[in-house]
Amino acid sequence: MTSIERSAPRVLRLGVAGLGRAFTLMLPTFIADPRIRLVAAADPRPEARARFAADFGATVHETVEALCAQADIDVIYVATPHQLHRAHVALAAAHERHVLVEKPMAISIEECSDMIEAVTRAGVHLVVGHSHSFDAPVLRARELIRSGAFGRVRMITALDFTDYMYRPRRPEEMDTAQGGGVLFSQAAHQVDIVRLLGGGRVRSVRAHAAAWDATRPTEGAYSALLDFEEGAFASLTYSGYAHFDSDEFCGGVGESGERKDPARYGAARRALAAARSAEAEASLKAARNYGGELSVMRAGDPPPSRLHQHFGPLIVSCEHADLRPLPTGVMIHADDRQWLEALPAPIVPRSEVIDELCAAVFDDVPPLHDGAWSRATLEVCLALLRSSQTRGDVRLQFQQAPSR
Repeated sequence: MTSIERSAPRVLRLGVAGLGRAFTLMLPTFIADPRIRLVAAADPRPEARARFAADFGATVHETVEALCAQADIDVIYVATPHQLHRAHVALAAAHERHVLVEKPMAISIEECSDMIEAVTRAGVHLVVGHSHSFDAPVLRARELIRSGAFGRVRMITALDFTDYMYRPRRPEEMDTAQGGGVLFSQAAHQVDIVRLLGGGRVRSVRAHAAAWDATRPTEGAYSALLDFEEGAFASLTYSGYAHFDSDEFCGGVGESGERKDPARYGAARRALAAARSAEAEASLKAARNYGGELSVMRAGDPPPSRLHQHFGPLIVSCEHADLRPLPTGVMIHADDRQWLEALPAPIVPRSEVIDELCAAVFDDVPPLHDGAWSRATLEVCLALLRSSQTRGDVRLQFQQAPSR
């Protein structure tokens, strides 16, 4: 029996800093998981605050400072823009709240180190997520690797082709200096996955990144080679330019585990074309966020029917098998046969994030996705950018193996 199936689960009282897109994506988890109670939120948008208060009978605040000062909160979920993570994690830690902060952890190594120092000084736990290294098929692949049944990991191949660059954005999301573009928001997923499966400690990075649409002036694609201390290497490719959709390689299942309609090809570009100004694009993004007119999920709604989440095709080449995490489980291509190690469909989407958070808060289990781990992931993402700019290898210094 899993922890979410207990008849009387221990409950985390959650305060939400930022009711934007990240919260909207985590909302099905928070609603469906009995270990979470949404008790407060902070957001500058009055319509989002009003909706949250009505949906959850919760307290709402205009500022994160006021949220962190509220007494009946166990964990602050920091889902504000990337460049605000350091300040908001420091505020939560100063009030002795545990923290769940969205990826990427921050936009510089210095910010990450400050966040680690803040939670260490306060004696609270920090979990960074959601990244797709939480996904159950990825975690099962790691278990298979650690069993030793298929030998050591030798090579990892990861690719993803999406419409990321043509989803509605705020201006800073198109500014690399403020954490915009795919090297922060998307590489954080892919790097976290391959680090978890490859041993964690990346020795060097060689990469190329590109921005080839002048109307979206930040990096929208990259290709990289990662060299691991443990002897494996990984190739990573990502494009967010809304042409080929690599979900075709995953049975037509989207990143969030939903079945996709092929007839919607090009929908992101069409919707963006209808927004003819930066203000109109910002309004379109706000409409998709919690409290907006296109955001429809409410308290009491059942979680959507989905398979497991993924981040594009992934192949882990071991000495005696290739392992492929899929929305339905892990496909094993061994020396003499191939088979699917099936996983049951998730009851609660992204419940693995809550598993890790609860283990940390209730049982003092050091989280796998802690500050040091996530700083190492950001270091690789920054190295992708630097390598592309210098056209050379970048050596790393903050890498570490998984803590458990």
